[in-house]
Amino acid sequence: MPVVQPTPPASNPEGRRIITFGTFDLFHVGHVNVLRRARGLGDWLIVGISSDELNARKKGRRPYFSIDERLVIVGDHRCVDEVFVEESLEQKADYLRQYRADVLVMGDDWQGRFDHYRSICEVVYLPRTPEISSTAIICVVRGDVHVA
Repeated sequence: MPVVQPTPPASNPEGRRIITFGTFDLFHVGHVNVLRRARGLGDWLIVGISSDELNARKKGRRPYFSIDERLVIVGDHRCVDEVFVEESLEQKADYLRQYRADVLVMGDDWQGRFDHYRSICEVVYLPRTPEISSTAIICVVRGDVHVA
């Protein structure tokens, strides 16, 4: 069955451009929270979504939803103006320049690990939503964790 592609971005208004990155698998309230807070920092929110291959390399597993599905799920969220596929962690500086990012937003579980990009743009770490993650959901579903 073909996957519907996300709506193409409207013309980019002038203003503060925010960029964030993630896998965004098993879309949940933590994802919604980070997207809302990131969008609140500027005028245009761009989201780099880790490719299936990149996720397999960094997390040791492929996402449940394919990259095409995740592009649609995230791209159709009302806070998101533009999505693209992040192919490589080593290209992050290139992505920041290509998308003319004013602010890079990451979860505070990455605190300090992106500070070297401050020469390109502002870097902001947002608090994660407590007790929710795609990895935790997968563990519960697999029965790896007992939930009361």
